[in-house]
Amino acid sequence: MTPRRWHGGVMSSQHTYRVRCSWSGSTGAGYQHYRREHTGTAPPARDCLVLSADQAFLGEAEHLNPEQLVLLAAASCQLLSFLAVAARARVDVLAYHDEAEAVMPAEERPVRLTRITLRPRIVVATGPTVEGVRHLAEVAHRECYIANSLRTEIHIEAQVSFGDG
Repeated sequence: MTPRRWHGGVMSSQHTYRVRCSWSGSTGAGYQHYRREHTGTAPPARDCLVLSADQAFLGEAEHLNPEQLVLLAAASCQLLSFLAVAARARVDVLAYHDEAEAVMPAEERPVRLTRITLRPRIVVATGPTVEGVRHLAEVAHRECYIANSLRTEIHIEAQVSFGDG
């Protein structure tokens, strides 16, 4: 049996996640003619996302697509992991903004996201060194659940600056 650990204030040896995706319509007229819009939820969260395919696959640009969600999950997990690592190290993080990017070459088979680049701009109160904060970003990357779940190459290009604490 897996040892039980404290996680988020709850004792658990396993975390299980469930989502719901729903679509209705007809594909009877062929690939070019069916709606790609669908919904996604993850109860008990109340948020409902309206999703679509990437425009390259006849989706609607105003809705998030699965590839963007993978990238968003990687960026969000890195952010949360970094905040946790920094808090444990007693580093006062004042702001964290990421302009992340994923690449999916259409000519490689199987088609997949081959590279994710996270570019967090991290503002911390004075005290730690730039190298120390970048080290915490790497530790956070090693602890990031999403990064550890993906085969895609993930790079962190952290920019660090100091603000008033």
